[in-house]
Amino acid sequence: MKILFSPSEGKVHGGDGAPLSPDALLFPDYYPKRQEVLDRYMHFIKHADTAALQKLIGTKKESECEAVRQVDLYNDPTMKALQRYSGVAYDYLEYALLSDERQAWLDRNLLLFSNLFGPILGGDMIPWYKLKQGEKLEGFAVEKHYAKHFTPPLDTFLEGQFIIDLRAGFYLKFYKLKQPHVTMKFIKNGKVVSHWAKAYRGMAVKTLSEYRPQNEAAFREIPFPNLSILEIKTDGLKTEYIYEITA
Repeated sequence: MKILFSPSEGKVHGGDGAPLSPDALLFPDYYPKRQEVLDRYMHFIKHADTAALQKLIGTKKESECEAVRQVDLYNDPTMKALQRYSGVAYDYLEYALLSDERQAWLDRNLLLFSNLFGPILGGDMIPWYKLKQGEKLEGFAVEKHYAKHFTPPLDTFLEGQFIIDLRAGFYLKFYKLKQPHVTMKFIKNGKVVSHWAKAYRGMAVKTLSEYRPQNEAAFREIPFPNLSILEIKTDGLKTEYIYEITA
């Protein structure tokens, strides 16, 4: 099975991994297509004026702008994507507290859609960077680039897998699923949870790392904490599980 997941705009600084290399990322044969994006990013952060850089990274903090100016994607230290990303979803996933076995499983089976690196696995080694969701690099739409060039290898990679798609809406632009898959929606007091959906997605991934369902029947039986199945809807290739938050 494979879980499709969103990255986070929040990231942990530092790392003790070797600098970026093709073999450290999913689909190493497609590394030149990643480089097209990385090179554009490096050129932008070195040459953009302050206002443009603030817009790109989504903050006006001088310390963050200066940190981004110093980024060297090809030589900076790396760490696992699952350790690099922070934020609500990752706080509730609690990767650091999982057993080595569960961590290793997520490293191989959690597929992330990075705003900069495109499709990567949870265990792929990446450097620190900052890029606001949906921002373009001088008119260059990163999500369109990755959708165009990485769809064929993703189709092959996911073929025959039981897929749980927990991506936020924007990240659907990076890759459109062409086979049956499951999604999850969370309801509290009759209303769809928006911001805190990130927390429940993170908790869902944590639980999935324990149960690792290989088909929908097994998924349906998972006792997700504080969640109860309210409704199941099928629309084409997508089966949406709607959960009532019970606590």
